Amino acid sequence: MHEIKSRIRTVPHWPKKGIMFRDITTLLKDPVGLKLVMDDFVKRYGGQKIDVVVGIDSRGFILGGALAYLLGKGFVPVRKKGKLPAETVSETYDLEYGTDTIEMHKDAITKGQNVLIIDDLVATGGTMLAACKLVEKLGGKVVECAFIVDLPDIGGRKKLEAKGYKVYAQCEFEGD
Repeated sequence: MHEIKSRIRTVPHWPKKGIMFRDITTLLKDPVGLKLVMDDFVKRYGGQKIDVVVGIDSRGFILGGALAYLLGKGFVPVRKKGKLPAETVSETYDLEYGTDTIEMHKDAITKGQNVLIIDDLVATGGTMLAACKLVEKLGGKVVECAFIVDLPDIGGRKKLEAKGYKVYAQCEFEGD
């Protein structure tokens, strides 16, 4: 998927020295790039039994909303704690220095639904793993975890696969 990867900007030393930040905003603003991303996801998931698409705050909202529309499915947001107005379920996960919490409305997923979860990038896998747990708390089945970018050296994909989740990424960037 060189066509996708070549449209992603790398910002050295952001948000801190030594980090090579993979910025998908350059991909999303490019109409050809965005079409390549969405066409690939539709090709992959169009024939699968998916009931709902879950997108993770915040770039997963862009991808998930568009993909849900193209697949003719509903969309469910996973938000940072305190951003959803109705009753929620939450999952806390580890960060490099501390923890964070994400939430989903309690009525967002019904028991037995097949769920595709999408986000822009997998690094440590912590946020996606927490989202998978939220879906399962509500009785849903995670079909796959989808990303544009995988950072394999950080190990998130391996962590997700070790927990039994299928993972799909459109491209990889080696290194941090």
